[in-house]
Amino acid sequence: MNAQFLIERPQFDAETGTARFAYGLQDKHFVEVLQFPPPAASAAETAAFRKLLDLTAIVLGVSYFKLLAPLEICAPNLTLTDAERAFVIDVYENGLGEFYARNNLLRFGRLSVSAPHDTTTNPALALPDRALLPIGGGKDSLVSVDLLSHVGIAFTPFAVNPKGPILTSVDRIGTQPLYVTRTLDQEMIRLSREPGYYNGHVPSTAINSMIAALCAVLFGYDRIVLSNERSASEGNIVFDGRETNHQYSKSLDFERLLADVLAGATGGALQYFSLLRPYSEARIASFFTRETKFDHVFSSCNRNFRLAGHDGPLWCGQCPKCHFVFLIFAPFMHKDRLLSIFGQNLLDKLENEASFRELSGLAGQKPWECVGEILEAAACLYSLTRHADWHQDAVVKALKADLFRQYGEPALQAALADCLIDSRNHHIPPDLAAKVAAYAV
Repeated sequence: MNAQFLIERPQFDAETGTARFAYGLQDKHFVEVLQFPPPAASAAETAAFRKLLDLTAIVLGVSYFKLLAPLEICAPNLTLTDAERAFVIDVYENGLGEFYARNNLLRFGRLSVSAPHDTTTNPALALPDRALLPIGGGKDSLVSVDLLSHVGIAFTPFAVNPKGPILTSVDRIGTQPLYVTRTLDQEMIRLSREPGYYNGHVPSTAINSMIAALCAVLFGYDRIVLSNERSASEGNIVFDGRETNHQYSKSLDFERLLADVLAGATGGALQYFSLLRPYSEARIASFFTRETKFDHVFSSCNRNFRLAGHDGPLWCGQCPKCHFVFLIFAPFMHKDRLLSIFGQNLLDKLENEASFRELSGLAGQKPWECVGEILEAAACLYSLTRHADWHQDAVVKALKADLFRQYGEPALQAALADCLIDSRNHHIPPDLAAKVAAYAV
C-alpha cells in the first residue's frame, strides 16, 4: 500500500466563525467545514486555540483516512508533543478499532505519524467557571442536566448538527444552547459507497469532543462534561490481538488521554470528564425515572440521527439500542409509563428474542452499538423474571431457563446488586464528585 494520508494545516476565520480542514489521499483532496457562532477574535488568536484547531484537524481526519486506511499519516505543518503524538495514534488505532475489525484490516501497531516535534508549553488560559454539556438526545445527558442543576453548576447545552431528539430535549431543558454545524466533504461520502474504498464506524465522541474544546476556548468554559457511563469501557471482541470497543472514544481510558491533551493545550485550564462514569446503565435509568418532563422528547434510537434525517417515531422498536434501553428501564419504571414512551411492549414480542439473547450474553457477541455491559443486561432481565409486571411477557418467559442455566441465580443476584453500587473509578474532580454523590443517593 503506497497511499499516504495528508493532513493540512486548518484555517479559521474569526469574523465569520468558519473553520476549514483540508486533507489529501492519493489524488483526492477533501475539505470539511465547521461553522461556529462568530467568536471574539481575541480568543481565536490564542496559542491554545491554534493548538486545539490543529488537533481537531487530526481527529476529524479519520472520516477521510478510512477511505483507504493507509499506514502513513502525514501532518508536515502541524507540530505535536510526545503526548499529542500518542493521542493521535490512539485515535487512529483504537478509535477506528471497530472499522478495522469489520473490514478485516490489520493496523494495530503498524501506523506511523509524521509531524514536526513541538517543545513549547502553552500558558494557562483564564476560562469562566461554567460547563459545556454535550446533549446526545438520549437519557444519559438528560440525567447529567438534572445532576448539574441540583449541585449548582452553570452549563450550556452543546451539540454538533443537532436534530430530532437533541432539539426537542434542549427545548425542554430551557437553557440557550450552543450549536456547531459540521459539513462533511460530499466527495468523501460518495466514495465511501464506491467499490475499492472502505466505509465504517468512526469515533464520533472524539470528534464532537474536539469541536466542544474549540467552543470552550472561543466562548469561555472551563470544563466539558460528558455523560458516558462505566459500561462504555467494555469491548465487543478481540481483533488483531487487541480488544475492540464500539464505544472506545466514550471509554475511561480515552477520557483520561484526551483530558491530558486538552489540559496540556490550555495550560491546565480546560477540564474534560464524564459525570456519569461511576454509574451503570441501570443506575442511570433509575435516576431518569425521577423526572417525567423528558419522557416524550428523548430517544437513543439511531434512526433519529441519520445524515438524511428521520421523520418516524422516536423509537423504532427493532434495533438493539431500543431493546437495551427498554430492558434497563423496565425494572425501575412503571409499566404503563414505559409503554407510553415506546408505544409498544418490546418484551412481549417473540420476534425480539434473538436481540435480547445477544444483549444478555446468551447468544453471539455484544452488538456493535452503544449498549451496556452484557452481565448488566442479564441482571436486568433476571429482575424481570421476578417482577409482577413483566414475568409473563413472551421474551422474559422464553429466556428465563437459559438465563438461569448460563449464569446461575446467585451470580445474577450479585450482578443486579452491583448495578446499583457506584464505582470509584472515574475522572470527576473530587469536589464535584462529592456533591453529585450526596445528591444521587
